[in-house]
Amino acid sequence: MAPSFDHLREADLDDDEYDEDEVDISDLRAKYEVQLEQGFDTFVVVDGLPIVTDEQKPKLVKFLLKKLQSVGRVHDDSIEMPMGEDGKSQGFAFIEYSSAGEAAAAVRQLDNVALDKRHTLRVNKLTDIERYGREGRIHDDYEPPHIDEFEPRDHLRSFLADPSGRGRDQFVMYRGDNVAVAWNNEKDQHEIIVDRPNWTESFVQWSPLGTYLTSVHIQGVQLWAGPNWDRVGRFPHPYVNLVAFSPQENYLVTWSNRPISISEEGHPSLSIDDDGKNYVIWDIATGKPLRSFANIDLPTGLDGLDGAKAPQRKQPWPAFKWSSDDKYVARLTQGQSISVYETPRMNLLGKTTIKIEGVMDFDWAPARPQREGVKTYEQLFCYWTPEIGSNPAKVGLMSIPSKEIVRTLNLFSVSDAKLHWQSEGAYLCIKVDRHSKSKKSQATTLEIFRVKEKGVPVEVLDTIKDTVINFAWEPKGDRFIIITTTDPVGPTAVAPKTSVAFYCPEKAKGNAVGNFKLLRTLEKKNSNAIYWSPKGRFVVVATVHSQQSSELEFFDVDFEGEKPESDKDMTANLQLVNTADHYGVTDVEWDPSGRYVATWASAWKHSMENGYHIYNFKGELLREEPIDKFKQLQWRPRPPSLLSKDEQKSIRKNLREYSRVFDVEDSERVIGANKEVVERRRQQLEEWLEFCVSMEEEREAERELLGVSRDVVAEMLRAKTAELGAVQDQEKVVEEIIEDVIEETEEIVQ
Repeated sequence: MAPSFDHLREADLDDDEYDEDEVDISDLRAKYEVQLEQGFDTFVVVDGLPIVTDEQKPKLVKFLLKKLQSVGRVHDDSIEMPMGEDGKSQGFAFIEYSSAGEAAAAVRQLDNVALDKRHTLRVNKLTDIERYGREGRIHDDYEPPHIDEFEPRDHLRSFLADPSGRGRDQFVMYRGDNVAVAWNNEKDQHEIIVDRPNWTESFVQWSPLGTYLTSVHIQGVQLWAGPNWDRVGRFPHPYVNLVAFSPQENYLVTWSNRPISISEEGHPSLSIDDDGKNYVIWDIATGKPLRSFANIDLPTGLDGLDGAKAPQRKQPWPAFKWSSDDKYVARLTQGQSISVYETPRMNLLGKTTIKIEGVMDFDWAPARPQREGVKTYEQLFCYWTPEIGSNPAKVGLMSIPSKEIVRTLNLFSVSDAKLHWQSEGAYLCIKVDRHSKSKKSQATTLEIFRVKEKGVPVEVLDTIKDTVINFAWEPKGDRFIIITTTDPVGPTAVAPKTSVAFYCPEKAKGNAVGNFKLLRTLEKKNSNAIYWSPKGRFVVVATVHSQQSSELEFFDVDFEGEKPESDKDMTANLQLVNTADHYGVTDVEWDPSGRYVATWASAWKHSMENGYHIYNFKGELLREEPIDKFKQLQWRPRPPSLLSKDEQKSIRKNLREYSRVFDVEDSERVIGANKEVVERRRQQLEEWLEFCVSMEEEREAERELLGVSRDVVAEMLRAKTAELGAVQDQEKVVEEIIEDVIEETEEIVQ
């Protein structure tokens, strides 16, 4: 209780010589005065509660407390549930938490949470309700909301219906200040669909299924879609740097290196809780933020066997990784834990993080692998930890939501590890860089988890003597390629010499997959990048970002020609189909159909011979487009096929019959193009003849105007022609050749 200062004031009145202004008691007030809580930041309003009577109210309060206390401290007397004149509750309650932070957490974590099968909680801050009232958004009298008439929207996947009927693919180009989306026309000039200046301020990016085109601006991110390229989404994250979608396009993650700053005027989408944060996760359908996060201060390193510290790492991207069905999103706190959140509530799975000492990296399986003997729903992710003290390095495979560790593998003498999932989640390869005891040399082993097989067996390939600088699985297949080098890894003045090795399984009985074996090794290369066709089988091995070499090699791993005797037991037949060269190439990307490959030299990397090339899957150059200030090209992804596996198998079986139809269509298109050329020439001839007739009519009109007959004009023309002929005769040139003997000698030869 605050002390009373009334006695001081009474003393002042009794003493006439006392001057109140001479006594300063501000220090006493500051020391003893009680600072009461200002405002209502600790209060929330919970709506959507069941209607109960006075007898049922204690039971509801007890049940509600279990939900409320999951995010903060709430007492029974901190719940105020108004009752109506009929003796029943009105479906809402006022809740007081012990701090404003707990109240904010309640709004974030309990809003839209199901209380039971028929009731869903709606939680809001009391201060927000007052603010809406001050802004005139809440009225004393109920006004029914205005519902606009339904307006059908454009089909967001209309791009799948190519108007030409040829099943062409689209790509986006960013050159200069212009962004354009175009149809690919094989050998012919691309067909521009839309071309807009200043469409983006940074870069453009397709969503994973090709539904949206993303433009990035200082104010935030915008999504564009439909045949008219209308804006279908706005996500105001100031100074956004990077954007990432969830695999099924339900959510969007934005990141800025500048923390969010909420001014006194507020923000159209973000709240004061987002102030100081760097990441925002958005719901694409509603355009609303689900949750925001700050950057994590990364450790400078973890103690190794020799006590050395690893260098500090940059903020990883993507910082948030998604399960294949968008149901979970996870974030790594390096060296400590992995936090798995459930969407769309963004609450921690099991209300706790997964503590993993020393964890360095993790990655979700890109698809549900459906392990043998497991019938319940699960998603898998893998992680690895380095050697800490006397403990070995470890790779783990964890099942979500149970958090059960499915498989672990201990590793020794580990310098680094990389996680590589096969596209269907059937295999997981751990590329382990190992050092010798003296730490002067380094080699690589490949630890391959066979995820779908019972017990998840691990196959080890330890015959690789050099350092692996690149690894890539065949999409929807079981073959992979590695690039190795004996030179030190890192930037060098001269491109390092590399070797390209192709691996595939041996043939096995039934549907089983045999052990992985080396198929072929190509020595003395400069290659540093691997680009598989999204349909598998074809692959481009390239040299990018190099001033010394820019070679592209096109391989077919299922070549239909004769197989060498040494490869009879292998599930592949490797053949170099073609080679090409694109000077200054910086990027390579296959179209989603696997028919074409685009290579380009980006002005973001260098300013020499910018532009792009288009090749077919056989490595034949179809088109070369030099474009000044060319920055970026991206093929528009396609969603998964709606055909079943049996239907796709039937199409492959009858592919020759389909190819005949396509050949006829191609020939008709060529004939049609030739007819178009002939028709265009005929039209030009007719225009020329019409022009000649019009000129003759003008001359005839002039003759009539001047009163000159055709005979007089003809006589004048003949006279003029004769005059010109006479002049030409007079000016006839006569050519005369003169020979002079300068010197003459005579020599007798015996």
